[in-house]
Amino acid sequence: MGAGPGRPKGCPNKITKDFRATVQKVLEDNAENVGKWLMQVAEGVDGEDGDPAKALDLIAKLAEFGAPKLARTETVMSGTLELTNKEQRDAAVAAATRADR
Repeated sequence: MGAGPGRPKGCPNKITKDFRATVQKVLEDNAENVGKWLMQVAEGVDGEDGDPAKALDLIAKLAEFGAPKLARTETVMSGTLELTNKEQRDAAVAAATRADR
């Protein structure tokens, strides 16, 4: 039996949507402060050592609210592939190599 009616697959629920909008609004309203805080983390404050790696980590975490992570996908092929000439073989090898990266 299939799923009943409801929100489409991949569509965020209302709470998630509202939460993301709230966080985005807070970040927008405090953009100048956020930049200053990140610089303080990176460079250090009041004699404390800075931590640029931590500042980058914080930027990455904040970025998820503006541009959520995309899901990874994998393509699996089965069957036999007949290649009749060298150009086709070279193209298939190149495509497989790119797909592995």
